[in-house]
Amino acid sequence: MRILIVEDDAALSGFIKKGLEAEHHAVDVASDGEQGRSMAIGIDYDLAVLDLNLPVMDGLAVLKSVRQRKRSMPIIILTARSRVEDRVQCLDLGADDYLVKPFSFLELSARSRALLRRSQLSSESVLTVLDLSLDRVERKVQRGGRPIELTVKEFALLEYLMRNAGRRLTRAMIIEHVWNLTFDSATNIVDVYINYLRRKVDDGSAAPLIQTVRGVGYQLAACGRAE
Repeated sequence: MRILIVEDDAALSGFIKKGLEAEHHAVDVASDGEQGRSMAIGIDYDLAVLDLNLPVMDGLAVLKSVRQRKRSMPIIILTARSRVEDRVQCLDLGADDYLVKPFSFLELSARSRALLRRSQLSSESVLTVLDLSLDRVERKVQRGGRPIELTVKEFALLEYLMRNAGRRLTRAMIIEHVWNLTFDSATNIVDVYINYLRRKVDDGSAAPLIQTVRGVGYQLAACGRAE
């Protein structure tokens, strides 16, 4: 999953980022409210962790703005404000959870997993494209009833392709979402992992699903027979 941390304390955001990345999440960090608001609105995140005491734009203003545009993205408030009134205000404005500093990373991680599971189940827990299915909760993949074993990155790449079936995805879009890196035209990591997936998903099938879009990148066939 791709997670956004909006926190101006560099040491704290680094600590949270390191912990979430160890759990195989892609993590971005914004150090002020305006940057966080812009990233949350412009990028497809699965979860945001938002501080309230932020420079440039206050966390409450960020929460209001993001919630107006993205109603379903889970948001956890992580703040030093401990008053009941603050909790109620944030929850009324659309926050999904509220955690007070100082906090346990284990608790933050558990709350994040719970929100991610809830958002997956409320949208689509199983993605299906033709005879290919991916269970986001059980972490299982099948093609025509045949189980397919994937690594963590292969699973993340296939999930991203399936969530955007029929849409042309550039290499930059793929590498930024799956690897959380700035695109480097000299790297071939996307092409390497696409080949890994093709061998596991498409080999032996009469209808290959993973298509190369020349000059652009890749896409997963949304319906019919892939070319």
